[in-house]
Amino acid sequence: MSAAASTQTQARRRRLRRRWVAPYTFLLPAGVLFIAFLAIPIGYAIFLSFRGLRVTGGGPFGVQEPAWVGFSNYATALTDTAFLAGFGRLAIYGMIAVPVTLGLALTFALLLDLPRVRGARSSRTAIFVPYAVPGVVASLLWGFLYLPSTSPLNWILRQLGLDGIEVLSGAMLFPSVANVAIWSGVGFNMIILYTSLRGIPNEVFEAARIDGASEWDIAYRIKIPLVGPALVLTGLFALIGTLQVYGEPMTLRPMTNEISQTWVPLMKIYRDAFLRDNLSLAAASSVVLALGTLVVSVLLLRMTQKRAFGGS
Repeated sequence: MSAAASTQTQARRRRLRRRWVAPYTFLLPAGVLFIAFLAIPIGYAIFLSFRGLRVTGGGPFGVQEPAWVGFSNYATALTDTAFLAGFGRLAIYGMIAVPVTLGLALTFALLLDLPRVRGARSSRTAIFVPYAVPGVVASLLWGFLYLPSTSPLNWILRQLGLDGIEVLSGAMLFPSVANVAIWSGVGFNMIILYTSLRGIPNEVFEAARIDGASEWDIAYRIKIPLVGPALVLTGLFALIGTLQVYGEPMTLRPMTNEISQTWVPLMKIYRDAFLRDNLSLAAASSVVLALGTLVVSVLLLRMTQKRAFGGS
């Protein structure tokens, strides 16, 4: 092989090497952050879930020392009535928050997508703005509206000689807590659905109008089926957000006696970790919650895959 051919071969190898290295070089910062702030904490939580404190030495002078306890923490978490009751409350909360959030988001998206609708831009902004409000701030705002002493609704009722309404107790508790998440989440989901609607070619709607279809027929028979993947995506987001609900009940808890320290699973995990200093049990409960979220998400995608994405 001549010197020129050898030089060309080496240059070609260097180009191929640069092409192979370049993508990973760009991915390196994201990979480092992923490992440092997600992979390592998850691994450490799993490690902690198999650890616990055991008394050594016996007698009145026994010492608690960290030890490997296997699946003991998982058994405790899965048989803890407070932890399981939190999932029951979470189910009631989700049956209110998820359908209402998606229903309102879809309704607003369809209304804003109507032809010749007025004020579409300002309406989109007004619906989306609550999503920009942090969850704790939104809970405080609604909390002041819920309190009998500061509620404008109760003030109006008192002026009319009627009794005030206790919205943070009894049957009104779950809708009141869910309302905070609904108010904050509708705008985000509406933007996703509206963007999906705007991606449908106008020729499809024009052909339907020529055939005599009304706007209701177009929405029900064309728009909603075509935004099926976006509905599944927003439904998945809403479901994951429901399983991870924490800020709303935690912020509203000082305003009512009916929200306990273990009202939802994440509140129970927080209590075990930071109030009872039982990090191992909290880690095991967190792993159980994460696995449950993963299983529910996969089941949702499996059930909707064929209808929404056209998969087999």
